[in-house]
Amino acid sequence: MLAIRCTSLVKRYADVVAVAGVDLAVETGECFGLLGPNGAGKTTTIEILEGLTVPDAGAVEVLGMRWDDGAGRALRERLGIQLQETQLADKLTVEETVRLFRSFYRHSHTVDEVLALVELEEKRRARVVTLSGGQKQRLAVACALVSRPELLFLDEPTTGLDLHSRNELWEMIRELVADGTTVLLTTQYLEEADRLANDIAVVDGGKVIARGTPAELKSRLGSTVIELALADEGNAMRAEAVVAPFVPKRPEREGSTLRLTSDDGPRVLIEVLRSLDAEDLTPIGLAVREPSLDDVLLSLTGRHAEPAAVPGPEAVPTGGVE
Repeated sequence: MLAIRCTSLVKRYADVVAVAGVDLAVETGECFGLLGPNGAGKTTTIEILEGLTVPDAGAVEVLGMRWDDGAGRALRERLGIQLQETQLADKLTVEETVRLFRSFYRHSHTVDEVLALVELEEKRRARVVTLSGGQKQRLAVACALVSRPELLFLDEPTTGLDLHSRNELWEMIRELVADGTTVLLTTQYLEEADRLANDIAVVDGGKVIARGTPAELKSRLGSTVIELALADEGNAMRAEAVVAPFVPKRPEREGSTLRLTSDDGPRVLIEVLRSLDAEDLTPIGLAVREPSLDDVLLSLTGRHAEPAAVPGPEAVPTGGVE
């Protein structure tokens, strides 16, 4: 059974089409990544899947159930939702917050179990207002996990976490998926999607414009990325014309930097440097590496992913039922 199936989703806000015909199928027991630049339609799509927003057109099935069939409460019992922005009650303690969210469900983890999952045992009596940004984020994830969800929505789950805490959360997500939980992940940290997601859909302009595993998406660019930094933008424009014949896809230029992709990196690099030297164009920086998901996003949309802002005390992701 598919965990999520949606077809021809459309959502408009006045003259803005936020979702323009999205089709998705997410397999049970996988981590699925939904990626795209800011304003691509990811958040609206997720809110429709979570039952928080009603689409103008299209059909949605979540865990074999439909939001418009009157099964909302029963379906919410099976979901964990960590929203990108919401509020937690500052005066409650960590333990009280988890108990509150636990009370929404008939079947749930114990408070001790969920605090252990997110490593907040030592903060159980601390009030929410005293927590650091990373601790609040872990508490938000705890609230989404308390119901033992079959399907877990994580919208920017590692915003505000330090590297150690991020790695800990990644390992927890891997364990959840290994135990059969389906995870739908959105993130601006593309390394996160690369490491965790079994399958990825790239969204832009309210549509799915690419789909595949991280390896499949990166392989579309070639096996090698060559980045050349020139002295200024004028030199970069000249260099772009010089190197273009050596690569199958037009070089990408950002300011004074050129980015080339190829399946024959060593040969292309030699030819490019020789040709630039013949035109008296000397790079001031050079990098040769494998493609990343950020390269994929830039190639598909013309934009990088924007790192999510660290949430302040009044904008802390969390989860639960309505």
